[in-house]
Amino acid sequence: MSKTDKWNIYLSGEIHTDWREQIQTSVSEAGLPVTFSAPVTHHEASDDCGVAILGAEENKFWHDHKGAQINAIRTRTLIGNADIVVVRFGEKYKQWNAAFDAGYAAALGKPLIIIHQDEHAHALKEVDAAALAVAKTPAQVADILRYVIEGKLAGYNDK
Repeated sequence: MSKTDKWNIYLSGEIHTDWREQIQTSVSEAGLPVTFSAPVTHHEASDDCGVAILGAEENKFWHDHKGAQINAIRTRTLIGNADIVVVRFGEKYKQWNAAFDAGYAAALGKPLIIIHQDEHAHALKEVDAAALAVAKTPAQVADILRYVIEGKLAGYNDK
């Protein structure tokens, strides 16, 4: 990529903290040429989009199924267009959708950065094995993006 090209970064996973905003702020402050995308992070809107658009379902399975299919249009398209996919696994909830997104990105050959804490290392060992980097914090992800995009590492120079 040239220095003028925009990098497309997809931010997947946990929706209950501000980790996306932390990465976006750091990258913006660094002046990196990045465009971010993400799933719909309003939990209720994401769950109810199918029935809100296509009509109510009596059975919860079909309610969820409609929403999952519509959300998959967004997710598959944005992951497919991404240059890098970042997936965060939070501490509190089981994020099967995040694991699916990581697997989908890996199957497409997308560079994958995973974020999780040490207590999830064993459960996510296969996901981590598919990743090119496993970070613990949004700040580490921002540093990875700075290095990858600019080819510079803080404290080092070409001399």
